[in-house]
Formats: sequence, structure tokens, C-alpha cells
Amino acid sequence: MVLSEELDRLDELRRRGVLSDEEFARAKALLLGRNEAPLAAFGALRRSRSERWIAGVCGGIARATGTDAWVWRLLFALLFFCGGAGLGIYLLMWIFVPAE
Repeated sequence: MVLSEELDRLDELRRRGVLSDEEFARAKALLLGRNEAPLAAFGALRRSRSERWIAGVCGGIARATGTDAWVWRLLFALLFFCGGAGLGIYLLMWIFVPAE
């Protein structure tokens, strides 16, 4: 369901008296908070200067996701051997993700 449709449903429940104004405000905050989290993580993505082998892409992704960099290096290596996609994605991230 689209965010605007969910907000409309919440507003309709509030107008019918099923939700109080306080319950509506809490539900709306939860709904909006849930949708902002992925965007915040994307905005925080930076190439690492300390955890790097080539360009710091895997170190930056590891920092943003809370995992180890070796996991991302392994994933890019596996993608490289599956048609070369790993190399293409890595190069694009090297170009478009800013350094910290």
C-alpha cells in the first residue's frame, strides 16, 4: 500500500471516531518514521578512507549497514564471477558515492 493511501485510511479512522487524535498522531509518526529510515541510511553512505582495499566502497557499505567489510567484498567477488556484475556495480559506486 502506498504511503498516501495509508495516511488517508488513518485519517478516515480518526474522522469516524475509531482513533483518538493522540492515537492518530502516534500512528502517523510510526508510519512516517518507518518510511524515512531507508532514505537516511542512503544519505549516510560514504566511501571509507580507513577500511579500504581499492576505493573504500565495501568499507563504506559495511559502516552504513553495521556489518563487516569482508562480507561485502565477498559479495562483490561472487557477483564479479557471475557475469561481471560485481565489477560494474563497484565501479558505479566508486564514481557516485562520495568519500567521507
